[in-house]
Amino acid sequence: MRVAFMGTPDFAVPTLKALMDGGHEIVAVYSQPPAPAGRGKKLRPSPVHAFAEAAGLSVFTPKSMREKDTQADLRALDADIAVVVAYGQILPQTVLDTPKYGCVNVHASLLPRWRGAAPIHRAVMAGDRKTGVCIMQMEAGLDTGPVLLRAEIEIAPDDTTLGLHDRLAQMGADLICRAIEGVEAGKLKAEPQDDIGVTYAKKIEKAEARIDWTRPATEVDRHVRGLFPFPGAWSELGGERVKILSGHAEPKTGTAGTVLDEEMLVACGEGAYRIDRAQRAGKAPMERNELLRGFSLPKDTKVGLDN
Repeated sequence: MRVAFMGTPDFAVPTLKALMDGGHEIVAVYSQPPAPAGRGKKLRPSPVHAFAEAAGLSVFTPKSMREKDTQADLRALDADIAVVVAYGQILPQTVLDTPKYGCVNVHASLLPRWRGAAPIHRAVMAGDRKTGVCIMQMEAGLDTGPVLLRAEIEIAPDDTTLGLHDRLAQMGADLICRAIEGVEAGKLKAEPQDDIGVTYAKKIEKAEARIDWTRPATEVDRHVRGLFPFPGAWSELGGERVKILSGHAEPKTGTAGTVLDEEMLVACGEGAYRIDRAQRAGKAPMERNELLRGFSLPKDTKVGLDN
């Protein structure tokens, strides 16, 4: 098939590669415009943009798919289908209707749960026991379209957003060729989403990253795992802001936000949370034993901005 691909982050790259390996003709790749990055704030192309250019594909980076010239360029490609993976723009109906078979989306959740921008983060933070990937026929609503294919996996107690991200990205890649070939052959029936069980995975805001020690330790653990590696959960420890990379809940009790021993065990609203790995500002990530060599967090210390 003649495929227009629309995607931006690392998550989308395996799907683009799978389409190429599957023998489909990628007539163009659309990605978000290069953005300032690094200390020098030089413009850096997105992961999809960089991969596509290296593969010799044509890349377009319009600021908006609502621009008439951009829509005219898409029509001129005469694409059979558009495959959309975390593109980062809401596509207007005109764009959705342009390819012969419309637009299909690879979405990292078990729809209708976690429609929206951050489905992997939200699934981990909510304590979901399973997640997956849906290949969806797109329509104007936010991730409301009927589902062509779905696959699910269990979320392990120690899973992070990073680990799930990589597994789900590969799952989407494994499904995509079967999905679009099934659409072309008329062999796949798109199943409407159930109106029951709809939840929304709103974008992760930086303000959310701060740890609330009044929450149960199990929720603090999910918070840390769900925000790893980005934007990263954090708390004020020993007078400085420290990013918490990993830890685990323990059945100890104490006043929330109080350090209970000399080994970075912090009391929560219910139970306690042992910090196993953390990162001080301007320093490399460190295991707890290494961190404690040059960082004092005595028993009975209060942690968190409100203490």
